[in-house]
Amino acid sequence: MARFDVVVKWPLSSVSLLLLVFSFFSSSRGSVGSSLLEQREFDYFALALQWPGTFCQRTHHCCSQNGCCRPDPLTWFTIHGLWPNYDDGSWPSCCSRSEFDPKKVSSLLPVLEKYWPTLSCSSTSLCHGGKGLFWAHEWEKHGTCSKPIIQDEYSYFSKALDLYFKYNITDILNGAGYLATNADKYPLGDIVATIKKAVGATPLLVCKKGSVQELQICFYKDFKPRDCHVSSTTREDTSNSRNSCPRYVSLPTYAPLMLEDVNSAEAAVTWF
Repeated sequence: MARFDVVVKWPLSSVSLLLLVFSFFSSSRGSVGSSLLEQREFDYFALALQWPGTFCQRTHHCCSQNGCCRPDPLTWFTIHGLWPNYDDGSWPSCCSRSEFDPKKVSSLLPVLEKYWPTLSCSSTSLCHGGKGLFWAHEWEKHGTCSKPIIQDEYSYFSKALDLYFKYNITDILNGAGYLATNADKYPLGDIVATIKKAVGATPLLVCKKGSVQELQICFYKDFKPRDCHVSSTTREDTSNSRNSCPRYVSLPTYAPLMLEDVNSAEAAVTWF
């Protein structure tokens, strides 16, 4: 009987050990979330903007959905996304299986196409497998984590657009003499001070080879401006303005590639 007892108890303890190990790894996953795990509510929003001139100078392939391929260069900041963040420098992501539905934002499409275009020919990865539109990526990865402040897809995109136009960084900088050009460089500190004066909070700038690539303005959950969080933990390709950008930065422009090499059927597709 003693040998029988040992044989029975050993598999049970093995199962318990496996469950313990699974529980440990599940609870200690990184900041990239899973819809299978409940994530705590975020602390603030970051409205992330892109400077097309920096991205589009690197365009080598043209396609109809790429904003860099439009006939006239984009000389204004475009939207990257509205991101829920944590104060510790991490962020939630992919918080539910709510898939992007273009019909739900159909009334916003003309504005999204102009001010929230993709700057690439590549489809972006989606939370639960496959590839899709840039907007689908932003909604599924970030928009689904905006609850309880933002409840649905339409509200996510419309709120991002509202903030974009209310705190129009392009107009703020143009009004202070900071224009899209390949001829001049501007003091980083002056750009930051100009935005802080107009918005009421310190932005976060990200640069690539001395050119502004991304700019974030941050908000409390009631959408009042706040200073952007700076920590040693960075998200995607971002870091704080001082470490990422030199003392003098540029806002470059570019000569758009045209669609001569794209077949007529693709060229007829509506801009995304």
